[in-house]
Order: sequence, then C-alpha cells, then structure tokens
Amino acid sequence: MPDMRFAPPNPIRIADRSSGMNATSVRTYNERLVLSLLLQNQGISRMEIGRRTGLSAQTVSVLVRSLEKEGLVANGKAQKGRMGPPTIPLSLNPEGAFAVGISVGHRQADVVLVDFVGQIRFHTALPNPKVNMSGNQTGLIDTVQAAMKSVPERDRSRIIGIGLALPEDRDELALAPAGLPERYKSLSAEIEQALGIDVYVQNDITAAAAGESMFGAARSLDDYLFFYLGAHIHHRLVLKHQIFKGESQDNSGIGLLDLERRLREVGSDTEFLWKREADWPDLGDLVDTWLGDCVSVIDTALRSASLFLPIRTVIVSSYAPNDVCERIAVELANSNAPIEARRGELSVSPKAMGAASLPFSSKFTVLQ
Repeated sequence: MPDMRFAPPNPIRIADRSSGMNATSVRTYNERLVLSLLLQNQGISRMEIGRRTGLSAQTVSVLVRSLEKEGLVANGKAQKGRMGPPTIPLSLNPEGAFAVGISVGHRQADVVLVDFVGQIRFHTALPNPKVNMSGNQTGLIDTVQAAMKSVPERDRSRIIGIGLALPEDRDELALAPAGLPERYKSLSAEIEQALGIDVYVQNDITAAAAGESMFGAARSLDDYLFFYLGAHIHHRLVLKHQIFKGESQDNSGIGLLDLERRLREVGSDTEFLWKREADWPDLGDLVDTWLGDCVSVIDTALRSASLFLPIRTVIVSSYAPNDVCERIAVELANSNAPIEARRGELSVSPKAMGAASLPFSSKFTVLQ
C-alpha cells in the first residue's frame, strides 16, 4: 500500500492524462490540475496546459486569470514562434506560497522555509537537548517562528503550513536523547497550538522522496527507486507518482552509522559525518570500501525489484556531500546498464525539504 499513514506523501503529476472536468462544481479540482502541472513544468503555455489536462481553452484561460489574480501564477516573456501570435509561458510565482519544513533526527532538527518553487529562503539546524525532554519544544518553536518572520510581513499570510518529518528507524530512534522519541507523538499538536498553523506529518524517508518528486531530481519521473543514505540506507519504490514502502524495517545496517563505527575503530574523527553541507576529509581506502558496500546494498535492492518491475531510474539522496551520492550513482549506472542513476538535488536537509513539500501537495496538487 502507499505510505500515506500521516500526510499525502507526494504530488501527483498529470502530464499526458486527460482528466479535466468543466463543471463549475469542480473548479477547485481544475485549479489543482493546473497548479500540479506547473509545479512539474515551469514555463508552459495555456495551449499545452489544455492539451495535457483535457480542459477547454476557455476554461484554462478562466483558471489562469484566477490564479494570476491570487498571485500563484505569473506570465513569462512572450516567445515568438514560426507562425501565429507569440506564446506566453506560465510559471508558478515563487512568492505565491511558502511552507516550513522540519526534520527531527537523532542529533539535531533542521528547519527550512521554502517558496512555491522550492527555493530555500531560511535554513538552520538545532542540536537536540542533552537531557530528558519536558515541557514544550520552545527552541524548535522559536526557530519556526524565526523562519516565518523571514518572509516579508505583507506575504506572511501566504505561509500555508508546516511539514514535520519524523524518523522510524529503530536504531536511529535509540540514539536520540532520552525522552525525545516519546515526544514525537505530541510534537505536531504542540506546534499547531503554539503557532496556529496546520502541521502535516510524514515519516522522514517518505518525506525525502516526496521532496525529490516535487522540487528535485525526480520532478519529471513517473516511476523510480528512491534510496536515502542516512544513518542507514533506506529505500522507497515510486510507481505512478505514489510512494510505496514495505511492511518491515528496510535498513541494511550499512550507512553513516556504520561508517562512523569504522572510523572510530581506526581512531579517526567522526563529527564531520553529521554536519550538513560539510566536505569530508580524504579518508582513503576506508571510505572507498564503505562506498563499495553502499553500492552493493543498493544494487541488491535494485536487482530484486527489477525481477518484478521495469525499473529504469534510481535516485540516490543524502545530506552527505554531493560527491558521495555522485560516486554511488556512477557505480550503480556502470554495473546496471541501461539503468539511469541520478544524485538527488536536495542536498540541504532533504528530509526537511521533503517535509516542506507536504503542505504544497495537500493544498495545491491533485492527489490519489
């Protein structure tokens, strides 16, 4: 079953599917059709919107005018074609909507605020408390408030929600400060009560996959295998834009926790592993061996899935440096031709970015 126990996991694409309806009673649905298409295809014409959605030219014009008036859609520069009048491309207005994303890990929480096209307007990380959790998450709530205040006051009414990505990895949960995992159940209610804004909750791996689907390397993809390199390597299968997860915990034991163990055994520093956007020092053969083990784990999962499904694309995501995912992607592609392996594009806290995508998918896209 799709992994939808908390919040809509990802936006559905509508390219090449005629499903529009012209009745006044479904205008909101049709607006979602248009916004869904623009989320995945910046700079397309009204004619192309009509072709892909099945909506009439008149209906598309009415919808676009309404979305422009609301500040959600903007016109681009007119493009002259070979024949006929110039074509005016449409895109989402970056200032049309904003969302906050929060990812809670075993060492720190990341908070981002993104605009309607996925540009990060605010990002910071808070270390987890070292003592037993009690009372409200004051530091986290203050940080979310700071993120919201980073939006100009005139546009703050366009902040549509907060996404919250929570871990399910048992080993990672066990490493969190005492009392923190137990507070996850009440965290969304605490944030809603303190800030008076809707909170959407999803497990962190599914959130990361949703973020790549809406804002990153998987924007144009219908079906793919998603791998996240964090404390462990986790995966999600995406079919027809829905994110699927198995019933059992899917970690392999290989991941950053395993690399941390190997580094400690040889007396090396490990703090750099958990710092966002930090370059790794040259670790020589040790990291090469570990990367080979990561590729082996992903390769095994890919080959197993390929026995039943025609997998053509793999996305490898992580907050580790881009070259780590790039090396894994290259090795996967070399050993699994004609598989295309791509590095994820959300290198700044992919889980928090994915969390921020949840309010957008809930309020502006067509969901199954």
